[in-house]
Amino acid sequence: MKVLIVKTSSMGDVIHTFPAVEDARLNRPDVSFDWCVEEAFAGIVALHPAIDRIHTVAIRRWRKALLDGGTWREATALRRILRECRYDLVIEAQGLLKSALVARQAGAPIAGFDRSSAREPSATLFYDATYTVPRDLHAIERTRRLFGLALGYQPDLSALDSGIVPPAGDIAGISGRTAFLLHGTSREDKKWPAEDWIETARLLVEREMTPVTTWSNEREKAVAEAIAGAVPSTILVPKSPLAEIAAIIGHSTLIIGADTGLTHLASAFGLPTVAVFLATEPGLTGPRGQYASTLLAAPGERVTPAKVMAETEKLLALKLRAPA
Repeated sequence: MKVLIVKTSSMGDVIHTFPAVEDARLNRPDVSFDWCVEEAFAGIVALHPAIDRIHTVAIRRWRKALLDGGTWREATALRRILRECRYDLVIEAQGLLKSALVARQAGAPIAGFDRSSAREPSATLFYDATYTVPRDLHAIERTRRLFGLALGYQPDLSALDSGIVPPAGDIAGISGRTAFLLHGTSREDKKWPAEDWIETARLLVEREMTPVTTWSNEREKAVAEAIAGAVPSTILVPKSPLAEIAAIIGHSTLIIGADTGLTHLASAFGLPTVAVFLATEPGLTGPRGQYASTLLAAPGERVTPAKVMAETEKLLALKLRAPA
């Protein structure tokens, strides 16, 4: 059986789908999987060994140039390739109208959430089979249940395994006990103040850990340079391809991150991960994992570096006690 997964974005949503793929790999070894994803996240999808072929879309880019001939040529080429693959089933795991339209291009039966479960009920007009999955569950569990219903098995929700391992990459000069500080995120109200990152880096050095940080735009570069300037032992990784950053994250001892996709990746790798949530609710979309913890800013209070370090010590101790 040949199945196409449609989960185009965001990075966190893509990573939240990995446990469902791992369930299916174990329960349905007769099924092969391809995936359709936003071009920026193709390297993330490639981390899962059960994914054979990756098709990319560029919905974000196409929206900005709807009348451009190149946009229509790319969309037409995607439709042709998807139909040539002759899928037996498409699992549309996003539940949005835009992803349902992408799924439709494959010309195969589509399974997805029903109207009470989908994020956009109008998407269900394009599905051939729909399934009820409560919306008050974490995104990871919702997707695992959907895959189980669509493929005819009951996932073991008492266990959680993403099925991914850190990629090989250039981590020259980065060794020992390292803590990757993921300060960058898409919204200003989700960003922890630079002075808190600096103080955290200082506290890490006191605990004989080497802070590591990086950047992807000019604003993030200023914060990364401020951390490295205040705490000289910090390793400042220049702006790099996603696969290289994923390799460095995957070989870190500890991750401290804002509400960003790379923090979800760290928890999916099974690393001790402390997420700092300032403006978003982690309940249904926060990082999940045996060694993942989320600190949420309460009304009128702030998440302090001391609180973060106390949480990291708990997770590191838990990891140390775990069976090899």
